[in-house]
Amino acid sequence: MKQVEGPKTPTIVQTLQWVFSPMSFMEDCAKRYGDIFSIRVGAKFDPLVFVRDPQALQEILTGDTTKQFEAPGEMNQIFEPFLGLHSVITASGARHQRQRQLMMPSFHGERMKTYGETIANVTEQIMKKWDIGTPFCVRSSTQAITLRVIMQAVFGLYEGDRAQKLEKLLAEMLETTASPASVTMLYFPILQQDLGAWSPWGRFLRLREQIDRLIYEEIRERRKNPDPSRTDILSLLMTAKDEQGESMTDEELRDELMTLLVAGHETTATALAWAFYWIHKIPTVRQKLLEELDSLGENPDPSAIFKLPYLNAVCSETLRIYPVGMLTFPRVPKVPLQLMGYDLEPGTVLMGSIYLLHRREDLYPEPEKFKPERFLERQFSPYEFLPFGGGARRCIGFAFALFEMKIVLAEILSHLELELADNREVKPKRRGLVTAPDRSIQLVVKGERSVKSRTLVAVSS
Repeated sequence: MKQVEGPKTPTIVQTLQWVFSPMSFMEDCAKRYGDIFSIRVGAKFDPLVFVRDPQALQEILTGDTTKQFEAPGEMNQIFEPFLGLHSVITASGARHQRQRQLMMPSFHGERMKTYGETIANVTEQIMKKWDIGTPFCVRSSTQAITLRVIMQAVFGLYEGDRAQKLEKLLAEMLETTASPASVTMLYFPILQQDLGAWSPWGRFLRLREQIDRLIYEEIRERRKNPDPSRTDILSLLMTAKDEQGESMTDEELRDELMTLLVAGHETTATALAWAFYWIHKIPTVRQKLLEELDSLGENPDPSAIFKLPYLNAVCSETLRIYPVGMLTFPRVPKVPLQLMGYDLEPGTVLMGSIYLLHRREDLYPEPEKFKPERFLERQFSPYEFLPFGGGARRCIGFAFALFEMKIVLAEILSHLELELADNREVKPKRRGLVTAPDRSIQLVVKGERSVKSRTLVAVSS
């Protein structure tokens, strides 16, 4: 019986390696053990088996969930303090399927047009805050854009005291778990001790309590004064009914709203920061992208922007080289399984390593280089390129995230001439649960661009 190999170091050592340097830890394991290996992480789980082989990933992600595999939400327990028990991310089985079906209509069809207008308007608001010649932090700006977009799309809150408080509190709460050291608390529940408002976990809990209060206030007001004309996601979720005619409870609404707020802005903001870095790091990429954007003329329709092939390739390569999410949702075999010549027992936790998959040289020659052309030269299967996961647990908002990336990039690059303030290389590091730049990426506005003349218009500061 062939067993999956992995490091023999103590669990605590492996956990710290995973928390503080996950990319290099995975790369070292892959070099030593190949396309499948096991590691030990956290206080509760048995060994996690990491896989980066496309065929094996297809088998895992598309396996029959009624007979072969399950995707238990309990495996995502590190998200529970943020999202709650009813989130589509932490729910399992029939409950997960119900929540997903209730949420899906919010991310399809004509609704994307409305989102396009919102994204463009918010981006324009943030752009106006940038001074000519003064460096600004890209990730802070993209966070401001994506958070405001999600606030407006989810809650329909455009201004006012509640909107401002929610934005501020959510940003502060996410910051409490941004450092690798604070992430350790999520993997070891014993560290989740409320030792007062100034302790790390105590501060997190108090921020979450304030956010919950505001969310429940909004839900109560909506129930008390329903408005059929509203089209924000909260309004849609409140009227959605499952196959039994049941609506979401207040607790379910809260958890799904938190899911959208947390997952819907932090990940896209980080991906956008990486995109701006690569576009301005490599002049040929920027030039090709500007030529394609300029070909649409002034005030292009969002749907035309979404279809641009080179813009799509730039976004895809951004999500390939440093995927914001490093792993797929866990899968667990229900029956004995043979995978890649290894015998796996029922209950084995299987994780697809998106990061390692996206760095396979047989799929992506020179994987460490940013080359959007690779996505124009061939089409990758859903198991060779999966920045949003795969199967029944694929990110529910993936279309929205891509749409937002493209609209934000197009809106900013079409109107402003930008350059990197610092040309030093940027490396990936863990920030909370996403793969973020290891330092602040600074851009400088040189002036405004004129689409008609394709030239730089000087702007006085």
